[in-house]
Amino acid sequence: MFDKSHDISVLNSLIETTIDSVDGYRRSAQEATNSRFSAAFLERASEREQIVSKLRDEVRRLGGNPEDDGSVLAAAHRAFLSLRDKVTGSDDAAVIAEVDHGESYLNGKWETALRDDQLSQETRSLIQQSYDSVREGRDTFRRLHEDMSSTSSSGGASTSY
Repeated sequence: MFDKSHDISVLNSLIETTIDSVDGYRRSAQEATNSRFSAAFLERASEREQIVSKLRDEVRRLGGNPEDDGSVLAAAHRAFLSLRDKVTGSDDAAVIAEVDHGESYLNGKWETALRDDQLSQETRSLIQQSYDSVREGRDTFRRLHEDMSSTSSSGGASTSY
């Protein structure tokens, strides 16, 4: 027999972090100057909202109350980035770097959950299905960040996506 409260706790932690991801993508869409980046960020935010919805449904099915807000730490980070951008300015390369950083953090949280041997098989299966989107997002924006970094260090900036 598994501990429902443990599953609920892990799912709520993933919900909170994934809400942070949604908020981060929305902010990034506003900050990006390339409309293709903005569209990609909004598409990813929508995809993450669907993940949050599935996780919330599972928490309810288990008898819990799903998380409905992101973390305080992420809110503080977004406030810092807004202040930094007002002082130093922001460009697409900086936005992509922040998305890559956020995706790496999110990916780590999901991988930790997948290694949790106390989860029920049903919860683990849901997490694995949803993780595919998280991993794909991380891989996409890591490659883009690396491409932009290597292009800008060689003298030119490429913003094709």
